[in-house]
Formats: sequence, C-alpha cells, structure tokens
Amino acid sequence: MRRSLKDLKPGQSGKIVGIKGKGAIKRRLMDMGVTGGTIVLVEGIAPLGDPIEVKIKNYKLTLRKSEAENIIVE
Repeated sequence: MRRSLKDLKPGQSGKIVGIKGKGAIKRRLMDMGVTGGTIVLVEGIAPLGDPIEVKIKNYKLTLRKSEAENIIVE
C-alpha cells in the first residue's frame, strides 16, 4: 500500500518508492539521502505533529510535514 511518509507513525518503516515535486525541493531531498529503494524509519513526531524525525541510511533526519508529504513509501 503506497502512502506518504507523513502518514507513518513512530516505529513504522517503509521503503521509498518515489518523490513528488520537482526542481529544488526534489533535489534537496535526494541530496539528503532520500532516494528510491531506501528504507526509512519514523523515530518520532513533535507534539504538534511537525517536524518528523526519521532514520535513513544510518543517520537521523528531521523533515517538515510538508516535505514528508512528498515522499511516497510502501
């Protein structure tokens, strides 16, 4: 089932299958290691729901909810 990264709860993981958007936003995400086939684990979500802390390629990354919405996982 495909959904955006922002829909995952802490402790859940998924495999990245795509990145929506284009231009600078997509390039920025890819530069941070968000690439197809990579496993991403949601480690925590701030009390108000933004930002989201994830573990990807053995490092922690904090994303805004709007950025996480562009990352499609299954």
